[in-house]
Amino acid sequence: MKNRKREICTSGSVRDEDGQPPHLLGRRRFLHLAAGAAALPAVSRFAWAQAYPTRPVRIIVGNAAGGAPDILARLIGQGLSERLGQQFFVENRPGAGTNIATEAVVRAPPDGYALLQFGPSSAINATLYKKLNFNFTHDIAPVASIVRIPMVMLVNPSLPAKTVPEFIAYAKANPGKVSMASTGVGSTPHMTGEMFKMMADIELVHVPYRGGTAVVADLIGGQVQVLFVGTETIEHIRSGKLRAIAVTTTTRLDLLPDIPTVGEFLPGFEASVWFGIGAPRNTPPDIIEKLNKEINAALEDPKLKARLAELGGTVLAGSPDDFGKLIVDDTEKWAKVIKSAGIKAE
Repeated sequence: MKNRKREICTSGSVRDEDGQPPHLLGRRRFLHLAAGAAALPAVSRFAWAQAYPTRPVRIIVGNAAGGAPDILARLIGQGLSERLGQQFFVENRPGAGTNIATEAVVRAPPDGYALLQFGPSSAINATLYKKLNFNFTHDIAPVASIVRIPMVMLVNPSLPAKTVPEFIAYAKANPGKVSMASTGVGSTPHMTGEMFKMMADIELVHVPYRGGTAVVADLIGGQVQVLFVGTETIEHIRSGKLRAIAVTTTTRLDLLPDIPTVGEFLPGFEASVWFGIGAPRNTPPDIIEKLNKEINAALEDPKLKARLAELGGTVLAGSPDDFGKLIVDDTEKWAKVIKSAGIKAE
């Protein structure tokens, strides 16, 4: 009789190469194989997760050193190093709107030793770039969300608009005359402004900059009239150099308790900067679970919480599934904005 090869499915069931069910095998042999399939890999995975990490781990960041994403990655890396007894070091790979860093992690072995810190740019790029060498939501496994940082809608004080309704009315009365600055095409400030334009049904002239320092200076100088940006501008707001008329999150900020949300005037409006950690697809679930647990624990450190609070940030500690939902929701939201506004990558 012709011998047939047999395979053990990941569920522990056994079938031969023609897909024959287990009752055609000897009962004793079936039980032996099934027990081996169910137990041995589980023990191996568990032991691997228990030992991990046994060497330094890279956290790859798609931004240059010194910026907020880089600083955040170093804070998280320090917390993980202290908790797990191995070095978690930051490797900066800026360029192509963070796509270079993402591709480096996508192509890395799925063993937990190359991680990606990323934010909204990854959700935006999924639609903004037509020819990527990866599918972000498919090729990067969510590990843990870290923080959500709000943005503020700022205007030059010379603009005769102190509220969102007044700004919308002014823009409608002056079509094509109000300049909306951003930190670059496809950036979160740009996307937030485009969503505001879409929901308010107004026309603003987009003026992209290549960095945050110049754009804030020009807003203060009156060269541009409105900007959606992070809370790093809080001192300019307090000094009166800039006027905050709304925040972009769904709730008001402790840093600016008297400033309403955009959503109070445009129901459903929400935009923010968030950051989290991902790993290559097929990274063992036990490794992901261990990293998620340790990152969440690190986020409970009072010093780290205080640093995040200085930025108006809210800790997002949750499960990998929670983070995955955030990524998918943001990807879908920005896809609608990009397609509606006809935005293309530079």
